[in-house]
Parts: sequence; structure tokens; C-alpha cells
Amino acid sequence: MTVKIEHKIVSQAIAKKPEAEAPKPEKVVPPPFSENTERPEELISMTYKIKPPVSENALYITISDIVVNEGTEYEERRPYEMFINSKEMDHFQWIVALTRMMSAIFRKGGDLTFMIEELKSVHDPNGGYYVKGGKFMPSLVAHIGSVVEKHMKKIGLIEDAELSEGQKALIAEKLAAYEAQNNQADAVSADDENESSPYPPNATVCKKCSEKSVIIMDGCGVCLNCGDSKCN
Repeated sequence: MTVKIEHKIVSQAIAKKPEAEAPKPEKVVPPPFSENTERPEELISMTYKIKPPVSENALYITISDIVVNEGTEYEERRPYEMFINSKEMDHFQWIVALTRMMSAIFRKGGDLTFMIEELKSVHDPNGGYYVKGGKFMPSLVAHIGSVVEKHMKKIGLIEDAELSEGQKALIAEKLAAYEAQNNQADAVSADDENESSPYPPNATVCKKCSEKSVIIMDGCGVCLNCGDSKCN
């Protein structure tokens, strides 16, 4: 296309394309915890004492945690290794084997909830026992698994499942009706360690949550802890 120049040319310059905005740096996401994560010089440890009736001596369960990506939004505290000490020697071999296997699984990273479920599902052929608060433990292995679960909840690795508003309302309704029926203004009983249980003393064990919290109302068993009921 021909362009006619009407005026005298007094200057010239090369047209430049507008500069593109510099790309924003991508957000760097640190790698997740894995078996390749280097062990620090110090670990945070917590020790839990249990005194199961199947053992003459108490067991001391120590779980050591590692803090990864400290000081960032990805900071996380995870179990890294575990030890169990006791004067009881009858269970020594399998307890050492169990803690070594669990420590190895801790260091693998990933989801650890499956291990909790596996431990808690172990049943002793000689029968289980009750612990403080009226909770039933089907075996010593399940008791250890319950302690590990408690620890993971404490450090925020596992969250408690919230009951729905409907379940909470049902539990409150059933408990009120039960107390009125049995003239129990305060349905609280003390356990073997002087800790109170919020459930009636004649409640039975729930097969779903293992709490001694099932009452019979209108011919149907209702769990006052998790809301489980076969009549719903």
C-alpha cells in the first residue's frame, strides 16, 4: 500500500513492540515427607503410660515426631519412630518387632490411618479388657493402636469425625428419655482410675466404636457415643 507523505520528515525511529510483563515466579511446593527425608538431630517425643490387666507391669509408649517444612505454610508434624519400654518380658519379642515395623511405616510417609485400623481390629483369643472411661480394648495390640491414634489426633494428623446435628439430637433425646425412665438425674459412673464416664453404668459395649455406651430404649440398642443404632 502506497502512503503519500504530506509533510517534511524531520526524525525517524524504529517502532518497538510493547514489552510483555515478566512472568510471575511459580509457587514452590516442597516435596512431601518420605523415607528420603533426612532425620534431624533432635525429635519431639511424647510418652504415654498404659497399665493393661494382661501385663503385671505398665508399658511406656514413646512416639517421636519430626517437623517437616518448618516455618512455612506446609509445616507438618508427623510420627517418625516409636519405642515401648516395660519391665514385662513376656511380650518383649513381638513388641520390639511391632515397634520396628511401625517406625518403618512412619518413615515411609503417606496416609497412616490404615495402620491404626489394622491394630485396633486385632482380637485376643483369651478376651479383651476395659480401660478408663469404659472403653473396651479387644487386645493389647489394639490398646497400643488406640494410643497411637490418640497421639495422631493430638498433633493434628487425624481429625475426629464430627457427628451430624441429627445424630447429636438423637443421642441427646435418647439419653434424656433413658435418665427419666430410670430416675437417673446424673448418669455418671467412676472407673478404675477415678475418671468419670458420661454414660449410664449399665451401658454395654458398642461394636462400632468400642465405647461402653449402648443403652436399650424401646427395645432397640442406641450408642450414646457414635449414634449407631440398628433400628434407624
